[in-house]
Amino acid sequence: MAPASSQTDTAVTPAHVAIIMDGNGRWAEARGLSRSEGHRMGLRATRRAVEFFANRGVRALTLFAFSSENWQRPKAEVEALFDLFVAAIEDELPELREKGIRLRFIGQREEFPEQLQQRMGDAEAVTEANDTMTLVVALGYGGRWDILQAALRWLRSSGSTVPDPEAFEAFLSTAGLPELDLLIRTGGEQRISNFLLWQAAYAELCFLDVLWPDVDEAELQGTLECYARRQRRFGGVSAQRDAVRA
Repeated sequence: MAPASSQTDTAVTPAHVAIIMDGNGRWAEARGLSRSEGHRMGLRATRRAVEFFANRGVRALTLFAFSSENWQRPKAEVEALFDLFVAAIEDELPELREKGIRLRFIGQREEFPEQLQQRMGDAEAVTEANDTMTLVVALGYGGRWDILQAALRWLRSSGSTVPDPEAFEAFLSTAGLPELDLLIRTGGEQRISNFLLWQAAYAELCFLDVLWPDVDEAELQGTLECYARRQRRFGGVSAQRDAVRA
C-alpha cells in the first residue's frame, strides 16, 4: 500500500464508502485468542476507519457489523457481540456527537435484545441533527432482505407492480444516503456476501488481504488512491462521467 497522506483530492473522494469488516475471528485464532477478543480488537480498527473517512470528507460510511447469516454462529459468540455492540454505542456516542457524526442503524433490529434496540434508537435520536458524516451500522442486515422489504413497502405505498428504479430506492434501508461509490472488503475474500446488493450496482470494489483488526490508515488511504485511479463511466465514456452523475 502507498504511504498515507493527510488529504485526498476532494474531486475524487467517494461520497459513500461501505466496508465488509472481515477477519476478526481469524485474527484471534492465529494468536490463540477467543473470537470475542478478535471482535474487540476489530472495534479499534472501526474507530480508525470512522475517524479516517470523516476527516477526508466522506459523507456516509456504512459498516457491515452483523449479517442476517451471522445468527448461525455459536450462541456464545453472538451474545458476546451483542454485549460489545451495547458497550461500543455507549463508549463512542460522546465522541460521535462532538465530531458531528450522525449514527444510523439498518437491518432487522427487532431480532436483537431489547437493551440493544433501545441503545440504537437513543443513539439515532441524539445524533439526528449531526451533518459532518453519517455512520451507518448494518446489524441483522442482508441485501436480499433489504430488496424484498423495499418491494413490500413499495406495493403497500403505491399498489404498483412495476416500480420506477429511482423511486424504488426511497424504500431501501439506505434511503437518503449518497449513492454507494466504494465498497471495501478486508480479510482476503473477494465477494460481497449479500451486502448492499442493490446499492453496489455501480460501486467500485476494493479487496484487501489484511485482516480487519490490522487495517491502519495506510491501508485505508490506499483504497482512496485506488478509487481515484478508476475510470467511472456508468455505461458511457469518460467524458460523460459528470453528466451521468449529475
